[in-house]
Amino acid sequence: MSFALDDIFGLTGRTALVTGSSRGIGAAIAQGLAGAGAHVFVHGQSAASATATRDAIRAAGGRAVAVGGNLAEAGAGKDLIDHCVKQADRLDILVINASAQINAPLADLTPNDLSFQIDVNLRATIEMLQTCLPQMAEHGWGRVVSIGSINQSGPKPIVTAYAATKAAQHNLIQSQAREYAQTGVVLNTLSPGLIDTDRNAHRKAEDPDAWDAYTKEANWMGRAGTPQDVVGAAIFLASDASTFMTGEVVTLSGGC
Repeated sequence: MSFALDDIFGLTGRTALVTGSSRGIGAAIAQGLAGAGAHVFVHGQSAASATATRDAIRAAGGRAVAVGGNLAEAGAGKDLIDHCVKQADRLDILVINASAQINAPLADLTPNDLSFQIDVNLRATIEMLQTCLPQMAEHGWGRVVSIGSINQSGPKPIVTAYAATKAAQHNLIQSQAREYAQTGVVLNTLSPGLIDTDRNAHRKAEDPDAWDAYTKEANWMGRAGTPQDVVGAAIFLASDASTFMTGEVVTLSGGC
């Protein structure tokens, strides 16, 4: 038996939405999926904020559309899925990457801090799953990739609330993976460790030496990951390569 890599990992003819793909990990994943052949909806809080990633995809010969939506607002998750389906007739791949993270001890978080993280990380996820999963099942094929965090299983005190929402998010993925397991729709979580994105920019700028020391102790590889380090696993989980895998966690931590 021979295998063609394009048949296993290729995404030609598939339509994908990557939430929070205006920058960082989401932008890298959106470009990776487009490079594998998918037509990608690039999402930002506003469509204008997503145009740089969209333009980079188009410049590389890929297909992409910029879409906006504030996932902290009630109903925004449903509206976003409905918009993409209306534009493309169907949505094959959903990458839930947008997240809210406020670094502070639990005792210091305000009610607004808590609501913001819960709304973006949980309520919007529920809305998107409620809307896209029945449609994917109707077509007999679908992929949901939730971008989690190693904090969901080993939370640091500074991100207690964020870690709790990420653990709950994976619980949702596991629940729906079981419910849809016989429909051709699979759902998995991709959990990165320390990734060098703009979320860490202030730490690097404030004390570059401390950042360097921290990254060297963060994992066995002694470095922070890059957004590009996440792309291969994302393509795997979004493709036919993951056909017999659902409800699982793929951890990208540099070893820890």
